[in-house]
Amino acid sequence: MSQQDAHIARMGRKAALVIAGTGVLWILATLIGAEYGLSLRVRALFDLMALGGFVYAFVLIYQLWRARQGNRR
Repeated sequence: MSQQDAHIARMGRKAALVIAGTGVLWILATLIGAEYGLSLRVRALFDLMALGGFVYAFVLIYQLWRARQGNRR
């Protein structure tokens, strides 16, 4: 495995962990918010933070895609 392939694999693992972690934390925040009766404003804050996590994951996936495109040339 070349150094470029190892770098692409690390980027893929990082993107997968960000997606999985964001999803789990979002679900937990939603459940905890419902259990403790947090206001809708606080729950919306958790939703926005999750959205930020997913946007970051999208950026990582785009970078991964671009790295793979450069690897083909």
